[in-house]
Amino acid sequence: MGYDQNTIKVLDHCQVSPPAGSVPTTSLPLNFFDIKWLLKPKNTPIQRFYLYEFPHPTHHFMETVLPILKQSLSLTLQQLYPCASNLVCPPQPNKPHILYVDGESSINFTVSEWSNANFEQLIADYPREVSIYHPFVSSFPPTRTLEDGTRLLPLMAIHVTVIPNFGFGICVGIQHVCTDGKGFLNIMKTWSSICKTKGECLSEMPFHDRSVVKDPNGLELNFCEELWNRAETDPMDDGTGSIQFGQAHHDKVRATFVLSKVHIEKLKQLVSLICKKEEMETFHLSTFVVTSALIWVCMVKSKEKETTSDDEDELYHLTFGIDCRSHCGFPLTYFGNCVAPCYVPLKRSQILGENGIVEAAKAIGEKVVESKTSALSWLTKRASNGTKVEYSNKIPMAGSPKLGGYETDFGWGRPLKLEAVHIDEADSVSLAESRDMEGGVEVGVVLGRTPMNEFNAILGHYLSIFTG
Repeated sequence: MGYDQNTIKVLDHCQVSPPAGSVPTTSLPLNFFDIKWLLKPKNTPIQRFYLYEFPHPTHHFMETVLPILKQSLSLTLQQLYPCASNLVCPPQPNKPHILYVDGESSINFTVSEWSNANFEQLIADYPREVSIYHPFVSSFPPTRTLEDGTRLLPLMAIHVTVIPNFGFGICVGIQHVCTDGKGFLNIMKTWSSICKTKGECLSEMPFHDRSVVKDPNGLELNFCEELWNRAETDPMDDGTGSIQFGQAHHDKVRATFVLSKVHIEKLKQLVSLICKKEEMETFHLSTFVVTSALIWVCMVKSKEKETTSDDEDELYHLTFGIDCRSHCGFPLTYFGNCVAPCYVPLKRSQILGENGIVEAAKAIGEKVVESKTSALSWLTKRASNGTKVEYSNKIPMAGSPKLGGYETDFGWGRPLKLEAVHIDEADSVSLAESRDMEGGVEVGVVLGRTPMNEFNAILGHYLSIFTG
């Protein structure tokens, strides 16, 4: 879907901060969970988009909705002040940290009107150009460099876009060094509950004390030394939140696929039956495991026509995050990063074989169980290497059906659509709970046009088997 930039008009641009004097100037140290995000070659921020129905003209939104959104956001930032802070990266040997300054720290808040947006395409599930959501993306101010070389990076930005007489979108961008997916959910639940109740927060208070993160293996210092060694290439240059238009996305489309509770239960039964028949050892078999296995196999098969390799032993990798809060004994309300990456390897012959879904489910299930006792092993290995570990044929998976994104009701109903815009950067997958089917899973997929057609056909074939 093309669009005319001239039909997108900025209506308001301001800074939103916690109520004056409500949060003292505070410095929060970064731990190894946080610092590793600064080591990524292209540290694209989390950009999540929420689309709501609002069949009223723009002036009605500006007069009735916008003031409540801003006021409730200010109260939210009082509890979640790291979002309004800057990431401070001083010269070596000083360590990076998050700094909130009372009376100075705030976030970018922009309101636009998109007069001719195609609302039906925005809420659709069928394949559409990935650029359809780019006008909604929140823009971060550029990194500032002080005289002594210290760099300051804002950590959060919000863009609200009104589509007259149809609805409005809220896109929240946050630098991953500030928090992970669970922390992001806390932001949205807190903001929406305060907005809906006109001031009362229904979510639990966040836990900000970073001293709970223990580091017996010295990972933090190892990561800091690697960061300092990259002095000639600023790790924050690519982290300003901008989505690049043009060639990088010209052939990519995104689509949403919904697996019903029936699909998932049938898939679990099929995997269990084949395991029993093949006398395979039992493994962790959850909704996440079987859904990820199915989608992984479909993704690999969808790109087979573009693959030139015929190496049956070539490794493919599925990657996702493991929440370490419970594994490490942290409070579940801990606000920050507490996720260890998990890489699941599988040979090409296994994933493309007759029992590919079973092989994939077994590999994923075993990694999930293993993570309960060794979630930090990858981070320890990464820190000791001092360099980025490369994984072939990698498919990243973001989100989780347990995060409850569709519960984000600001007072005008649940979202009509959720999108993880940041997965545009690669052939990726995002998971969320189904909006309309209890126990179902919503799968967001970004692929090239031809592989997407293949993916649609392959997944459709599998789903027909599960319901046949």
